[in-house]
Amino acid sequence: MTWQTPTLGVVMTAMTLNNQSAAAPRPVIYQLMVRTFGNTNETRKPNGTLAENGCGKFNDINDTALGSLKKMGFTHIWLTGVLEQASGTAYPNRPADDPDILKGIAGSPYAIKDYFDVCPDYAVNPDQRIEEFKALLERCHALGLSAIIDFVPNHVARSYVSDGKPELSFGAGDRHDMFFDRDNHFYYLNSGDAGGGPPLKLPTTNKPGCDGLFVQETSFGRVTGNNVISWAPSINDWYETVKLNYGHDFTKGRNTADLPGPDANVSEVPKTWRTMDEILAYWQKMGVNGFRADMAHMVPMEFWRWAVKRARTREATAFFMAEAYDNDPAKLTDGHVLDELLNAGFDAVYDDPSYDILEGIYDAGKWANDLDPLTFTGKRFHQSLRYAENHDEVRIASPKVWGGLGMKTGKPVSAVLFAMGRGPVMLYSGQEVGEPAAGAEGFGGDDARTSIFDYWSMPEFTKWVNGGKYDGGGLSDEQKSLRDWYSKLIRATQCPAFSNGEFYGLNHANKDNPKFGRVGDETASGHWLYAFLRHDPKSGQSFLIVANFHGSETLRDVNVSIPEDAWKFMGRTDQTHWKFTNRLDGEWSGTSSKGSLTLPDLAPCSAMVLEITLFHPQNF
Repeated sequence: MTWQTPTLGVVMTAMTLNNQSAAAPRPVIYQLMVRTFGNTNETRKPNGTLAENGCGKFNDINDTALGSLKKMGFTHIWLTGVLEQASGTAYPNRPADDPDILKGIAGSPYAIKDYFDVCPDYAVNPDQRIEEFKALLERCHALGLSAIIDFVPNHVARSYVSDGKPELSFGAGDRHDMFFDRDNHFYYLNSGDAGGGPPLKLPTTNKPGCDGLFVQETSFGRVTGNNVISWAPSINDWYETVKLNYGHDFTKGRNTADLPGPDANVSEVPKTWRTMDEILAYWQKMGVNGFRADMAHMVPMEFWRWAVKRARTREATAFFMAEAYDNDPAKLTDGHVLDELLNAGFDAVYDDPSYDILEGIYDAGKWANDLDPLTFTGKRFHQSLRYAENHDEVRIASPKVWGGLGMKTGKPVSAVLFAMGRGPVMLYSGQEVGEPAAGAEGFGGDDARTSIFDYWSMPEFTKWVNGGKYDGGGLSDEQKSLRDWYSKLIRATQCPAFSNGEFYGLNHANKDNPKFGRVGDETASGHWLYAFLRHDPKSGQSFLIVANFHGSETLRDVNVSIPEDAWKFMGRTDQTHWKFTNRLDGEWSGTSSKGSLTLPDLAPCSAMVLEITLFHPQNF
């Protein structure tokens, strides 16, 4: 167990900083991959082709599907993998890409081939793919749903060329004889760099149809998307992609202060900045409402300040969320990169630290108490995007991870994540029905993830799709109950206490409380049990959230101590008796006399979201 004790001063400082966060409608994001969402093909042949395994279409995401998601409480749909990517599938007006630069037959949605086009796989009529995508955007907007797409600023596919806007193709006009030039789109290898000189030698020689070469990089070579300067990148590198240059030589360190400021004219900024601004403007004009920025920490903060500001002059409500990791040595700032991205204009940043601790409770010996240090981090606490799954992470219902406990694990994990702060929350397509991603799918292998590289369908999720009815007709009772539970959680955590309120942790006050969920011979509390308050001063609304993370132990006779400072935090010092009513599973209610609360038995992998109201004995 690790434990850090916050002082009252730290707690109050964090609360003051958190109060500065602007109150705004809380985005609830549903992430879906178009490739898998509507695909009901049951073949699932590892490394299968599109013809064998099928592929979801834009048209599959119809009014019925979107209406069901809207009813669950989602406000935003992240349409993952929309942009045209390098792929092994050929079309009459688009040849297949060289297999040496592909990961999987379908290809990685993060190896973009044309930033001004969408993937032809997703269209009923590939030549009309942009029109079919526009129709999907219109369906989203008609139901009041905002549409988010990926923005992948750090790298593109090795085969990148824009058919839609050839004059804006990355690499056009670059000097190949210089590793770095401010107005090159790419970084070019020198003959003396690692890997033995030209031609570029890819780690694919022994793969079917591959020779380890890419004809376009015979006389010159480019740096990989993960900053590898070599003529012979390894199989573990992002060898299928090339890194984009934002006017900073990353080999010289992290100091990017010489780059233009947020008010710079277009003519004053590096060429890549100008191209990226054109890309954002193109999709905004089409009706895209927001962007999820991939590996945002690998791009200079100066670019983000400039680009986000310009995007918001075109549409003031443009939504930007960043995938970023402060522990990545490739980050381009010496400060905490999540804070820097928020300061640059992002609405939200990935909360990977909380995710890692929660997963670590099951697989790495972490304690619930280890969450506490992450709740005292200023405004970032309330502008973090929280998730239990996304396309990069393992499925929570996988038998290989998260203790192998199955779909029930999502309940306490999601309850804590969705209830902690005011920031956006996200659910990944399939999580709501316990999709386990079991077995090998193709390029990704049996890695507990739903493949983003292969043509595939999700065996449990297709039971909800039910042949295009989107009515859950094939789901088990347990799966239907889980999906309903997520809907209840979303609705509960849209209340003012969560969308506008503050956080007060209770594990610290209960670490010496023997009735706070101890299991076996534990001599400290807070291993499997986590509890906290949320309170909105404006509405006066308060909630107590309690989660049992243990996979097999029912926690009995649990008593949560609520200290005097907590009652002051909620502004509840004038009355002595309060009622606690569960807004999730069941209809349990209990009372407290401003000291502690005794809870009912807490089943394994369960959570309670308890609204706190004045106790009226005649109504109890």
